Amino acid sequence: MDIAAYIRNIEDFPTKGVAFKDITPLLNNAEARAKTLEMLIEKLNGHTVDKVVGIESRGFFFGTLLAQALNAGFIPVRKPGKLPYTTFSQEYTLEYGTDMLQIHTDAIFPDEKILLHDDVLATGGTAEATCRLIEKLGGNIVQCSFLMELDFLNGREKIKKYDVQSLLHY
Repeated sequence: MDIAAYIRNIEDFPTKGVAFKDITPLLNNAEARAKTLEMLIEKLNGHTVDKVVGIESRGFFFGTLLAQALNAGFIPVRKPGKLPYTTFSQEYTLEYGTDMLQIHTDAIFPDEKILLHDDVLATGGTAEATCRLIEKLGGNIVQCSFLMELDFLNGREKIKKYDVQSLLHY
């Protein structure tokens, strides 16, 4: 099955000149969704995982499915003010300015094996910030997993010390 056939391009979204990769057709098709999950698990190459960290918000879709399939916990990493308990924060750089991500301070215990998952690896800023949060809590990142990667943005460079796996490359 060609899961790329279920990724829709939306031109000029969210701004002019951007071709947004819409995964809702993939999520809407049970067979394609199941195949995608199977492929993400295969990319783990037998690594055991204690917890899956999903990055807001599209990383939550397959992040929770991965956690369920791997019998692992799920941890949401979110923008400031979205998590109800005590958090650690990590700032990261955008093209024009900065943003921030947060994780609950009790989400990861030292030496837990962590799978980071997001839908897309673009510039690598959110993935790098999330890796810092995971390591701040003592987690061991076994893999950074992505549904797709925008190779021309070189985001992989920011997280090259980790095992980075992407199903689709654009």
